[in-house]
Amino acid sequence: MVWVAMERRALFEPLPPSDESLVEIVRGRLEGLGPVAASAIADSLAVPTSRINIALGKLEAEGFAMRGRFSTDGEEWCERRLLARVHRYTVKRLRAEIEPVQARDFLRFLCEWQRVLPESRMQGSDALAALLTQLEGFEAPAGAWETEIIPSRMAEYEPQWLDEHCRAGRVIWTRLAARGPARPVTGSSTHAALQATESERGRGASPIRSTPITLLARRNVPLWSALTDQTDPTLLTSRAASVAEFIREHGASFFDEIAEHAGMLPVEVEDALAELVALGMVNSDSFAGLRVLLLPSGRRGRSNSYASRRKRRLALFGMADAGRWALVRRPAAAASGRGDEAVEQIVRTLLRRWGVIFWKLLGREANWLPPWRDMLMCCRRLEARGEIRGGRFVAGFSGEQYATPEAVGLLRDVRRKAHTQQYVSLSAADPLNLIGIITPGARLASLAGNRLLYRDGLPIATFAADEVQYLVDLPEREQWEAKTALLRRHTPLVLDESA
Repeated sequence: MVWVAMERRALFEPLPPSDESLVEIVRGRLEGLGPVAASAIADSLAVPTSRINIALGKLEAEGFAMRGRFSTDGEEWCERRLLARVHRYTVKRLRAEIEPVQARDFLRFLCEWQRVLPESRMQGSDALAALLTQLEGFEAPAGAWETEIIPSRMAEYEPQWLDEHCRAGRVIWTRLAARGPARPVTGSSTHAALQATESERGRGASPIRSTPITLLARRNVPLWSALTDQTDPTLLTSRAASVAEFIREHGASFFDEIAEHAGMLPVEVEDALAELVALGMVNSDSFAGLRVLLLPSGRRGRSNSYASRRKRRLALFGMADAGRWALVRRPAAAASGRGDEAVEQIVRTLLRRWGVIFWKLLGREANWLPPWRDMLMCCRRLEARGEIRGGRFVAGFSGEQYATPEAVGLLRDVRRKAHTQQYVSLSAADPLNLIGIITPGARLASLAGNRLLYRDGLPIATFAADEVQYLVDLPEREQWEAKTALLRRHTPLVLDESA
């Protein structure tokens, strides 16, 4: 027996209904049932499932019905607007389940998420690949990558591991941020203007330890490069211009090939490459090329035998070990049209790095990233697809927040954990330098020489300009312990209480 509303009785007469009538009958069922299997509709109408599938196919072609796996493992059908309502209710329920954590607990979460705690550090060359994926696109001073950022996340880090990833073509290093424009030469005297220009050209640029360097997956380089100004600098020294022209004509070249054909001394080629690296124009096959240029010129190529360097667990510090030098590839003109793809790549990278993202946190990222409004639209799409969660994860910050499902679970665990009074000392160049961003107070300059100290997610001390500053009131003995941890000094096994 089938119960039918009087106004729809004509659709069921005569039985069995025609194909056109069956489409309208199935339309009415979908409007009231929500997600339902085709077999369930067929059983309720005593109609073969094959006819129901034909009617559902016509409704799908109209855009009225959608198929998928909504509540069971089998295929189901649902009216499009009703499915949108169900999705909105589900998102609202999931957001209501989230209890935001305080900023202090969020920093404790980040210390675990980014593995800077001693018990959570990774080991081995394979683990370095996962670490580089998390840090992809982050700008840090060139001298901080192997002295601070990577060693703080890996136990017994070996520089050769990074070289291997670079030589294998999985990772490249480069400068993405554009240098500031050259200062215009002013003055009434043409001779003075020429002298100023020559002085500027003679000084050039060198990869000082503060030069912002980014590590990127090679396959993602076009997406990242499309976000920055890629115009070649017009102000180069004559040596740098000669080396750049040689590489442009001959392609990727080894150091001795450049020195031989450019007609320059090796130290002159090193200075020219240093200038081009600082401008983001060239890079080498391995990280050893940058590592060499960061050394004082007197120490380049002065390392001992290979065996002795292996004993001391040092990377090869010679230009011959840097591999080939090549111009950094610029994105094709069509790459700029992949805006949505680039933004989604950035959002996924930030979620891997932070676990939770919101507009305030972008203050620790490069200023050439897409604006938050573009990322917000991408986050909403990812939430609609069920890939990430939206809600209020960190208290005290306005605007929408989004997190990965793994981060949501870890946030709950961190909230329940007791405080251990554990110190975490980091360089100010580290991504976790969030003083003035997540915590109140003035920001700490992101220089490799500056340092900061956390204790259970609370910043308690900083070191800048050769001065230690305590951010909270500490007893004298705790001040000594904090200063020792901040500067990473070795604590003696026995302390003289009478001292």
